[in-house]
Amino acid sequence: MTCGLNPSLLLALLCFLHSTEETCPSVCLCISDAVSCSSSGLTKLPHSLPSFSISLDLSHNHVSWLSPGCFNGMSRLENLLMAHNQLKALNPGTFQNVSGLRHLDLSSNKFRAVEQHYFQGLWRLEELLLFNNKIARVEAGTLSGLSSLKKVYFSLNQITDFPFFSIQDHTHPFLSMLDLSSNRLTHLQWEDVKALPRLVQRGLYLYNNSLICDCSMYSVFWHWDLRGYDSVRDFKEEHICFINGDLRSSIQFLQQNRFFLNCTVEKPVLQPVTVLLSNVLVSEGERMRLDCQTSLTSTDLSFTWLSPSKGHITKANIDDNLINLLPNGTLEIRATKVNDSGLYVCTAVDIKQALNATREVNVTVLLPTAELFNTGYTTLLGCMQNMLQMTELHTPTTEMKDAKEKTPMRRTEGTKYMGERVFPA
Repeated sequence: MTCGLNPSLLLALLCFLHSTEETCPSVCLCISDAVSCSSSGLTKLPHSLPSFSISLDLSHNHVSWLSPGCFNGMSRLENLLMAHNQLKALNPGTFQNVSGLRHLDLSSNKFRAVEQHYFQGLWRLEELLLFNNKIARVEAGTLSGLSSLKKVYFSLNQITDFPFFSIQDHTHPFLSMLDLSSNRLTHLQWEDVKALPRLVQRGLYLYNNSLICDCSMYSVFWHWDLRGYDSVRDFKEEHICFINGDLRSSIQFLQQNRFFLNCTVEKPVLQPVTVLLSNVLVSEGERMRLDCQTSLTSTDLSFTWLSPSKGHITKANIDDNLINLLPNGTLEIRATKVNDSGLYVCTAVDIKQALNATREVNVTVLLPTAELFNTGYTTLLGCMQNMLQMTELHTPTTEMKDAKEKTPMRRTEGTKYMGERVFPA
């Protein structure tokens, strides 16, 4: 009996295990697809960050600068945590080639402005955390192209104005949380605020600001309170305004409304949002049509699809001859592929009536049975055949049997850290 490594076992490992020459940086901890370099005293990013990373934690360091393309090669990255660093600005192209990023935490840094190029290309981004910085200015195009965005946190900054007009139903169909609390907002463009999608209004946090008391302001909050929005009801005492802009004359206007007795508030109009769900099963290569039937009856509708593989799809931006968006909102894919599987969301918008409705379709694209056999099973057979050949050349049958009996079979399951919903609404 020998004590050396059995060649057949070595070949089995090469066949069945994913091997990589990448190593974990010495200052980091790597567990499965999560890499943590938190509280490591870093002043710049470690060299050769593992490309297999899905979650990367660089928080509580001293990083003050990110070079363009610094995350190149990390195409699988979904969660990036960089809170409590010294970042003051971002260079153009900082996040190029990481378009799959879903959660980005840049809180507790030293940003003074948020420029429109900061997050270009991050169309899959769902959560953006920028609270507790020194931000005074947010450029109009900052959130443009972030069509998957669900939650944005700008609280605890020095913001005096915000481009509400840049957020619309068709640009941000999933945005449900916009936290602007504890800033320096005074007199807002309330018509732009009232024009926000209803989902955004429900999750718009404006408490602990320096709002000036007037009827336009009070009317907006009165309607939100009437509808029972948590963003208002949970923070009634923190909603204050200043009479004539005098910082010494503040009132809790949701509890002390005598100042607004002469204000006229409009009759509230509820705008319905209907979500229709369905499932579609299709074989690879087949033509697929997904309708956008909703509760809206108008013939003058605009349609936007969000797909798992193509991203944001409108009539104007289609550049693939295998995709077509019909006038009635139906999305046509002429030859489906496996990576077309996932959740498709169509948003129909009636701009004149200020109504929107959403349809969700869960698509599963299956490989043909023959292809499953040819690509998967035959690969396995070929690997096993090589194993047997190596066994015959290097290892006697009895020795192979002994090695099999004495070699423990172990399976290690890694821990996956997603880093989502760190700060619940």
